[in-house]
Amino acid sequence: MDTFYYLIQNTLPVAIPLLLVALGGMFSERSGVINIALEGIMLFGAFFGCLFVYFVQSTSMDAQGILLLGMLVAAAAGFLYSLLLSLAAVTMKADQTITGTALNMLVPAAILLFSKMFFNSDGITTNKNFYIKEVPTLSEIPVLGKLFFQNTYITVYIGIMFLVISAIVFYKTKFGLRLRACGEHPHAADSVGINVYFMRYAGVSLSGILGGIGGFFYAVGVMNGNTNGHTGVAGFGFLALAVMIFGQWKPFKILLAALFFAFLRTVAYSIALIPFLDALNINQTYYKMLPYVATMVVLAFTSKKSRAPKAEGIPYDKGLRY
Repeated sequence: MDTFYYLIQNTLPVAIPLLLVALGGMFSERSGVINIALEGIMLFGAFFGCLFVYFVQSTSMDAQGILLLGMLVAAAAGFLYSLLLSLAAVTMKADQTITGTALNMLVPAAILLFSKMFFNSDGITTNKNFYIKEVPTLSEIPVLGKLFFQNTYITVYIGIMFLVISAIVFYKTKFGLRLRACGEHPHAADSVGINVYFMRYAGVSLSGILGGIGGFFYAVGVMNGNTNGHTGVAGFGFLALAVMIFGQWKPFKILLAALFFAFLRTVAYSIALIPFLDALNINQTYYKMLPYVATMVVLAFTSKKSRAPKAEGIPYDKGLRY
């Protein structure tokens, strides 16, 4: 039973970055812009979030307060970086895939150069601990308390909050309706007075904000508060794209997909704690491949059933009013 608790407690901090970045990709793609740059946005947000932590970690500020401020810094960084995609793909009508790929290639090189120049390392290393041993009162709830309120990070609760907010904005607000309209039928949306360019900028900007936060939460919950320009975010941005597609561009299905991939990753790194898997004497490298192999298998079986909005990725050419 302790192994089960351990797996769940370690799955959630991994699932939250995937969830947030995939939600960001959902907002962008449902507005009509393919955001391949999620990997770069994640790393950009993680770097500036960790840079902020590095400079304030020696102060008397509470660890969770630092985390929340670092989250805001990461969100701002992700937002600013996503504007490059918006400028190129929406305003200048450049190819969205090529632009996103270029942005992904730029960030690791820039961070590696900056880190070598100012820190003489491959990234930023912080010594602030954001780990929560237990949440008072809530941790005493039978079963649930041990699963969700012990040995965890505050990022888990923030991530769930963002999920609920995203679902409400997406399905219950005028903004969400207009965003989906601009992705599915941009000319019809324009005919009723909706500013298609603005909505697409908004969708990409939301993906930047959520992607930046997701990157910082990856650094907190997976990398223990560190970021590295050389290793990046271990392909989590691309994995988030798979999570988004597997979740069929719907918030709560995206949550299930994120949990699925995060659980596989946690199992891969916890083989020694699972007797029947440990007894097989299989090299751990093969287990570490599980999330990515599962990604290909799942996408192969769901690609025909999962379809993005039909106007997704198609530049909107009527620019006279904008």
